[in-house]
Amino acid sequence: MAFLNKRTFRRKVLLLLLYITGISTAWNLSMSFGFYLQNIECGCGKRLEQDHPWFMQRFQKNITPLLTSNYTLSQEAFNWWKKVQGEKRDIMFFKQTTQKIFELFPAFPPVPEPGLDGCRTCAVVGNSGTLKRSHYGKLIDHHTSVIRINYGKTKGFEQDVGRRTTHRVMYPESSSGLDNSTHLVLFPFRIKDLEWLVGAFTTDIDMKSSKSNKKMSAANKNLVMVLNPAFMKYVHQSWLQGKGYYPSTGFMTVILALHICDEVSVFGFGADSDGNWSHYWEVLRNKNLKTGAHPGSVEYDIILELDKRGKLDFYRGFL
Repeated sequence: MAFLNKRTFRRKVLLLLLYITGISTAWNLSMSFGFYLQNIECGCGKRLEQDHPWFMQRFQKNITPLLTSNYTLSQEAFNWWKKVQGEKRDIMFFKQTTQKIFELFPAFPPVPEPGLDGCRTCAVVGNSGTLKRSHYGKLIDHHTSVIRINYGKTKGFEQDVGRRTTHRVMYPESSSGLDNSTHLVLFPFRIKDLEWLVGAFTTDIDMKSSKSNKKMSAANKNLVMVLNPAFMKYVHQSWLQGKGYYPSTGFMTVILALHICDEVSVFGFGADSDGNWSHYWEVLRNKNLKTGAHPGSVEYDIILELDKRGKLDFYRGFL
């Protein structure tokens, strides 16, 4: 069958091992089984074949996912973006602010084109409680890039979520300290977020008194990337068909990965088996938590559809 490519076969074999041998035993086997994963040829380029109307209607290959110094944001895209969180300043102020961004950070994001440097596999790790007791840690760490979202924790949860973090998606209110080897991927929802990015790398800020202005003391300014506001609009209109007020950070990260990675695996998305939306590091006290302005169930269904069509691998967890 067309959907049963080498990547999907690889996933099915590993999951079969997990079910047959039991979680603890299978996970001990996973490292020795790594040679098997590494030696299956990667199906680079096949994932994004626009072979079905459903996918072709949504995926826009020529969209610019990340801001660059020579990119010009359209007035239409800016007008959409400024409504997300009530931005009052105009597009000229936006351009002036992005000019400051590229005086400090790379003019072009440090992301190679898919397929140019071998087969680059990406794990997008969400924060859902479905990761509890999943034992996905070593599988996640096996990927070339491990993309974590907001303040998703690793310490104390390594068995389920892995140890490595190559990219950290964040906005000011969800920022966390980074080491010198982790890419900071800013998702700006207003001009103030761009100003925060400059300030966080250039001024001394009291982290205790201002959560939204943390100084990235150990972060590497050469590994900073900024999501294009036009990409946010594209995800909302093309992928979500305008549903919800705007896309969640997690869902935008999944679509971003489709654009910059050769193969994508998704972990830690969706509600648990009781319908609760929660974080894997938290004790669930409030049941039936909602997804706010984001159309959580719509986003989840799209991820399922992408998995079904072989565009990514979705690991649902065991809750």
